[in-house]
Amino acid sequence: MSERTFRVWRGSGDEGRLTEYTVEVHEGEVVLDVLHRLQATEVPDLAVRWNCKAGKCGSCSVEINGRPRLSCMTRMSVFEPDEVVTVTPMRTFPVVRDLVCDVGFNYRKAMEIPSFAPDPATGPGDFRMAQVDVERSQEFRKCIECFLCNNVCHVIRDHEENMEHFSGPRFLMRVAELEMHPEDTADRRRIAQDDFGMGYCNITKCCTEVCPEGIHITDNALIPLKERVVDRKYDPLVWLGSKIGVRPKDTPIVPNIRRPATGPEDTGSGTPTDPAT
Repeated sequence: MSERTFRVWRGSGDEGRLTEYTVEVHEGEVVLDVLHRLQATEVPDLAVRWNCKAGKCGSCSVEINGRPRLSCMTRMSVFEPDEVVTVTPMRTFPVVRDLVCDVGFNYRKAMEIPSFAPDPATGPGDFRMAQVDVERSQEFRKCIECFLCNNVCHVIRDHEENMEHFSGPRFLMRVAELEMHPEDTADRRRIAQDDFGMGYCNITKCCTEVCPEGIHITDNALIPLKERVVDRKYDPLVWLGSKIGVRPKDTPIVPNIRRPATGPEDTGSGTPTDPAT
């Protein structure tokens, strides 16, 4: 057992400050363990969001010494014995209280993504996928929606005005997953660019660096999606081929018809107003 110095953000909204505590730390503990001890011994009103404590729910996302991390997966042994551990809420999202943020932005963006659109003539038991396509989707499906990638993305971290037009790497990855799915018949390249802000991403790989699941977000999702968007929009050979019939026309454009709920009678599922043609 040893005593360590913690600096924890206390406050709500834009009002708050770092408060220093001296707390016991035992061998093998993680930062979340220490925060729980603070709650039990000194500050029972400390607000901390967590659920599984196994790195699978994504609830305990915070910033520890300036780096976005899961507090349940950050061992105290990674810090120097005399190092002060500073724990703050995610900077990109509004603070509800203490270490708890309002991450509603992410769920609103999730609701805007059009659902999987298989060929209606294909029955549920008739889907066939190559193993390479399965493995690609499985990597993206490992996402635990901790939103650390969206938190660290400077496009919205440093420019709040971009949040209306940019969905962040987590949901661009979801669009890429559907676009790469061999059984999805919709063309999602236009909405990736126009509705979800693919053009804002400049592939700095900061999202990949903080992903606790080790998903190669930039290399395997964002860059391939950018390439598909560019091929559709700017490649003159693609344009010429579609005009003279050498190359088949694009699959149907999927309109962005899913919108967040706006009232008690609006479920957010959306009603088609501009059917794909």
